[in-house]
Amino acid sequence: MSERTVDTAEPLAGADPMESATEAFVAHRSLLFTVAYEMLGSATDAEDVLQETWLRWVGVDRATVREERAYLVRIVTRQALDRLRALRRRKESYVGPWLPEPLLTAPDVAEDAELADSVSMAMLLVLETLQPTERAVFVLREVFDLDYDEIAEAVGKSPAAVRQLAYRARSHVAARRPRGTATPAETRAALQAFQRAVETGELQSLLDILAPDVVALNDGGGVKHALLRPIVGVGDVARLLAAGWWRRDAERVLEPAELNGAPGLLVRVDGEIDGVVAVQVENGRVAGLYHVRNPEKLSHVDRETSMTR
Repeated sequence: MSERTVDTAEPLAGADPMESATEAFVAHRSLLFTVAYEMLGSATDAEDVLQETWLRWVGVDRATVREERAYLVRIVTRQALDRLRALRRRKESYVGPWLPEPLLTAPDVAEDAELADSVSMAMLLVLETLQPTERAVFVLREVFDLDYDEIAEAVGKSPAAVRQLAYRARSHVAARRPRGTATPAETRAALQAFQRAVETGELQSLLDILAPDVVALNDGGGVKHALLRPIVGVGDVARLLAAGWWRRDAERVLEPAELNGAPGLLVRVDGEIDGVVAVQVENGRVAGLYHVRNPEKLSHVDRETSMTR
């Protein structure tokens, strides 16, 4: 359960209102970004939502604010919901599979197991299958542990309706979420074996590290070469990797990194980031393989992003 800080409703006498508003926003910025990112699966759009949240926050009469954290979360949720509905329309014309925008995350994200699970590529893909309001309710309740009254204010629904949405979203996610969460050590071990197998191109090594029902998704956004459909099954995925799919236009280097709270790989070409590879590990094998090459989605993997609950 996340801690809640109760803030003073009114700024101190003589305090600069803009300075006070800025301090409150900065204090909660990491939390607000995390809420927006989990709702959108896009760091770029989450940053835009934070800008919109800031513009609304500075126009608020602070004397009417009972608790700054809750008020800011309410603003960011409403802005993210509007953006999420627009994104859903944009994704309908997306070229090839759509994957969440990856983040280079600090070690403390991985230390919070619940947070790391909630921002993993696999979980963000599950959240994509929810309706926008269901996703907002699920994120605010299951990840940030807000009470139903707070969520109701944020999404513009009654507490009773929010309870129903939360139940439906929980059931939906439970039926689709990854089977068992691997520890960082298990993921790192599987990823190292996967990296060795890919770099050598040994088919048997790939067959040994991939799960029987492995799914490979490749996101180039119509800009970079990428697979236009999911590849399913150990045989097809292993043959694809053994044939050198990952290095078809240049000699590449795979570099371990912490992505979305878990071990992953940066793909570099001539020292420049060309993509990232994230994995979902089950029973010591790679069950989900997510390769993002769309340049528009790589702006947050050259520096660590702060996230918190």
